[in-house]
Amino acid sequence: MQRRFAAGTLRGVRATAGLTGAALLLATACSGGGGGTKGDSGVTVGGTEDAAAPHVTITPGDGNTKARPDQGVVIKAANGTLDQVSVLAGQRAVTGEMSADRTTWKSRTLVPGVAYVVSVTAKNAQKSTTATSKFRTLRAANPLSVIDVTPMAGETVGVGMPITVTFNRTVTDRKAVERALTIKSTKPAVGAWYWVSGQQVIFRTKNGQYWQPNQQVALSAKLAGVKAGKDVYGTRDVNRKFKIGDSHISTISTKTKKMVVKVNGRVRKTTGISAGKGGRVVNGVDTYLTTNGVHLTMSKHRVEIMTSEWMGVDPEDKENGGYKEVIPFAVRISSSGEYVHAMGSRMWAMGQVNASHGCVNSPPVFAQWFYNLSYRGDVVVVTGSKRQLAWNNGWSYYQMPWTQWVRGSALKQEVSTG
Repeated sequence: MQRRFAAGTLRGVRATAGLTGAALLLATACSGGGGGTKGDSGVTVGGTEDAAAPHVTITPGDGNTKARPDQGVVIKAANGTLDQVSVLAGQRAVTGEMSADRTTWKSRTLVPGVAYVVSVTAKNAQKSTTATSKFRTLRAANPLSVIDVTPMAGETVGVGMPITVTFNRTVTDRKAVERALTIKSTKPAVGAWYWVSGQQVIFRTKNGQYWQPNQQVALSAKLAGVKAGKDVYGTRDVNRKFKIGDSHISTISTKTKKMVVKVNGRVRKTTGISAGKGGRVVNGVDTYLTTNGVHLTMSKHRVEIMTSEWMGVDPEDKENGGYKEVIPFAVRISSSGEYVHAMGSRMWAMGQVNASHGCVNSPPVFAQWFYNLSYRGDVVVVTGSKRQLAWNNGWSYYQMPWTQWVRGSALKQEVSTG
């Protein structure tokens, strides 16, 4: 999701109506004030001693030791409006929303297994009421947490970069979890989440509409208290910020044997290359062909050792195509072993003939330049090959049609990051 996720906290500012920044609720001088009494349905009721005073209800009620984290705190006022609301977990304030008429306040989800203190003041033209409640949320029998987020915090990535969130356990209520995930970017984009499994969800932008370059993107996963299944609750929030760098979009033609690299829309370099030669068919797939489609760069390696073991051939078995080579300046573009890399011994083929085992061979000087240029998440589009890139071969998610990708969202909807 290495544990690269940023330490999330239950952030908030004490919510008030009409007054902001109040450290604690002020006691009123009116006769309607009172600490409140316990109700019969898990609520605390205040202001019942005086019919003219505001009537306040707090849920969960005072003394509750098994309050559900996903239901939060609900405060209501009758015969008046809410003046001030404070919900604290220790010294940390809990955020919430006040209704337009100031008669209802509802918090966000709460952290499991934590004690909370609620203090409320309501008022009308004649009187005011104070009420308090102390309760504890139930513990999560099966805690849900984020164990990995990609990209890393502060990383500069390419315009095609997906955001991958991985959980420690299976998410049953995917809708609830997806609602807790928000993406914000300084330059708006349209994207969607896609659940590749019960433990992993991926966000990417719309087909052909990559991130705009040179901006910041922020992921907020407000998971604390979210119920993700039976006895499964999120235990903490996670936040992640990263940067989109320059736009690097490369096109490779296996027919013309050329690679063109554009930086921020302008051609920066063009070179001859040698792509997969074909000729090794396994289960109907020619594994020696470079895959055709939209790839994203996944990693880069100053030196990479490449062998024939991936195709089940001993590197020493030269008669059956065995090989073991030390390759410099290798940029990975799929999970099936495809790289753009240097290959000085094959300069004779570049721009002339496809002669590789599926990788994109390039001149050493160009390969070093491309290696230094590349971010993770750069776009590399391969055309002209008969072998199609699968949508889940590496980060090749743009291979899936957009309508199908959106159907993979639990909420079945596009997301605007503006």
